[in-house]
Amino acid sequence: MGAGMGMASDQQWLQLALTGLMVALLPLSYAWVKGRRDRYRQLVWLTLFLTFDLILFGGFTRLTDSGLGCPDWPGCYGTANPFLAHANIHAAEALMPSGPVTWAKAWIEMIHRYLAMMVGVLIIALMGLAWFKRRELRQSPWPATALFILVCVQGAFGAWTVTLKLQPVIVTLHLLLGLTLLGSLAWLAARSQPAASHDAAANRLSPWIALGIVLLAVQIALGGWVSTNYAVLACTDFPLCNGQLIPTMDFRHGFTLWRALGKTASGALLSHDALVAIHWTHRVFAVVVIAYLSWLGLRARRSLTLTRPALILLALIALQFASGLSNILLQWPLPIAVAHNGGAAALLVTLVFMLTRSGPDTNQKV
Repeated sequence: MGAGMGMASDQQWLQLALTGLMVALLPLSYAWVKGRRDRYRQLVWLTLFLTFDLILFGGFTRLTDSGLGCPDWPGCYGTANPFLAHANIHAAEALMPSGPVTWAKAWIEMIHRYLAMMVGVLIIALMGLAWFKRRELRQSPWPATALFILVCVQGAFGAWTVTLKLQPVIVTLHLLLGLTLLGSLAWLAARSQPAASHDAAANRLSPWIALGIVLLAVQIALGGWVSTNYAVLACTDFPLCNGQLIPTMDFRHGFTLWRALGKTASGALLSHDALVAIHWTHRVFAVVVIAYLSWLGLRARRSLTLTRPALILLALIALQFASGLSNILLQWPLPIAVAHNGGAAALLVTLVFMLTRSGPDTNQKV
């Protein structure tokens, strides 16, 4: 019986690997045909675009409560797709019609996994091309290799997200690692562009842009903590929180990292005051980040090198504020919530591009 289970597991892995390869064939073929003169650069940009899409769909998966649509990993009830797990899904849905496992949620979760496998295949191809063409490309293959290591770690956190039943700290780290992967790809894509002209004003802004990335990363972590704890509607008005400037809050339980979803570390139900503390902290720090990035965008407009990304940054800040406010006032509508996640990712990409173009070594190959 144990041998049979092992064979089934091997078969499942093989089916999933073939699925990921098949899904990746289309973008790989596009990069191969479109980038005849520079396939490496084309593949970097395509992987960046699809990783951004994966993060959006990951947000959609989380916001539709589909993270446990298939409660095992890497497949769905020991199979490679929900069609083969139909009987198990039907039984779970009959037992709990609005529970974590439904036909729709199973497909959402598995599509998310298929997209993640596709990105993994693209990064493997990118690493292979970087090593095979390293003399022709005249750049180090190690950044692409680091991406491969990062995507492996990200895959491990994806597995733990399921096996640890959406534990908030694991889900938040999964989000942060996904955005780290996106930022790294943005850096690699920016460095693959033609060298920018030297701009002393842009160079002086480089440390301030780096600080902006740090502040944004903290805010994204706080936002991820809000989302994974389902604390978006803990404050239902704005600019006050439940009619108060400083409401009653429970920071100790709200920011205890190692605990189950919806519970304290001791296993008791998480109080509403703890959810308010999570939401309020994200909201207050948003003021700091918006003020800083707005100042940075206005400063960067004076640089010829950074004028265009600075305008994009300012536009994204306005859209991100509007979507965040709409989530509160409109009771967390799904399209706006997904757009808010996408806005954070777009801000990160924009800042990474600005940092790359502002550095004193923009003419150097990686």
